[in-house]
Amino acid sequence: MKFNRAGYCRLLLVAAFAAAASGAQAAEYRAIPYVTGIDAPWSMVWLPDGDMLVTEKSGEIHRARGRNLIGRVKGVPKVHNNGQGGLMEIALHPDFERNRVLYLTYSSPEGGGGSNTALMRAELRDGALAAQEVLYKAGPNTRRGQHYGSRIEFDKAGNLYFSIGDRGARGVNPQDLGRDGGKIYRLRDDGSIPADNPFVGREGAIEAVYSWGHRNPQGMARHPGTGRIWVHEHGPRGGDELNLLKAGANYGWPILSYGINYSGTKFAEGTSRPGFEDPAWYWVPSIAPSGMAFVTSDKYPDWQGGLLVGSLKFNFLVYCEIDGDTVKTATPVMERIGRVRDVRQAPDGFIYVAAEGLGIKRIEPR
Repeated sequence: MKFNRAGYCRLLLVAAFAAAASGAQAAEYRAIPYVTGIDAPWSMVWLPDGDMLVTEKSGEIHRARGRNLIGRVKGVPKVHNNGQGGLMEIALHPDFERNRVLYLTYSSPEGGGGSNTALMRAELRDGALAAQEVLYKAGPNTRRGQHYGSRIEFDKAGNLYFSIGDRGARGVNPQDLGRDGGKIYRLRDDGSIPADNPFVGREGAIEAVYSWGHRNPQGMARHPGTGRIWVHEHGPRGGDELNLLKAGANYGWPILSYGINYSGTKFAEGTSRPGFEDPAWYWVPSIAPSGMAFVTSDKYPDWQGGLLVGSLKFNFLVYCEIDGDTVKTATPVMERIGRVRDVRQAPDGFIYVAAEGLGIKRIEPR
């Protein structure tokens, strides 16, 4: 994106708000309460038997059957529940039905002096996490309470990608390949480093790093057709980004940004420059994106083939029309659904939304 789309994005948001207020989207779909009793849900997955697992920021994994909570998974690792930290992402191994392996990201206090993001692999056996193994622990720990990330996605080859935010240290972490934070990482499913990772063999670089120059990525999803992985991240005051993930790419934070400081002052050197990746889309003002999912279900003909992104700030979803590697439009839908933390399409074909203070909602056609 070489041109300034900020004004266009503002106009698009205003127009979309008006459309939502008129009831255009409400005529098609409704969001109904599905599972209640979870105050701060962060991520959702579905087991082969249909049960749903939901992580809660405080450090619990809830198990739901239909609309009812039926218990909690035992053996969850200790989390540092502070600010934006806690128990975050949960993802099943692509061959979970055979090996019962799942993955978690969480703010780990291991090492003392605060915390940092960790990736754990474990087996779900008899309602508990067994054979636990920390595959990656970012360092050093810090007492800062922001920008832990963190999402997980697998590519078609079974490699695992996960995100860690800049941990509030934008001046040192995102643009240093030898420091954790502000990065997307890639590992094999057992935690080993793929030989074709872009920085393998580079002196001083963390070899698990796949891309850098990120602020706080809290959305990651694989395109069902192309297999390419998309990532979105929070900007400061403006400048949230939706990016197509590329090996070794530098996404510019904090050298380049469409945002400004929360105080209203400028900090970035510009918005685009050779050698850095331009965002596929950006939002001004910020929507505070969290969670996203590609829609393949025929239950949503208006959204099929597109991407749904959650908004923490505006309490809606954003429908992104994707054409190959290009985002054509990004339109708010499902107004007043709540502070969206996660969006998933379940095996039953329905879309589920985790909303802070509201639990899990299901989007149904009217």
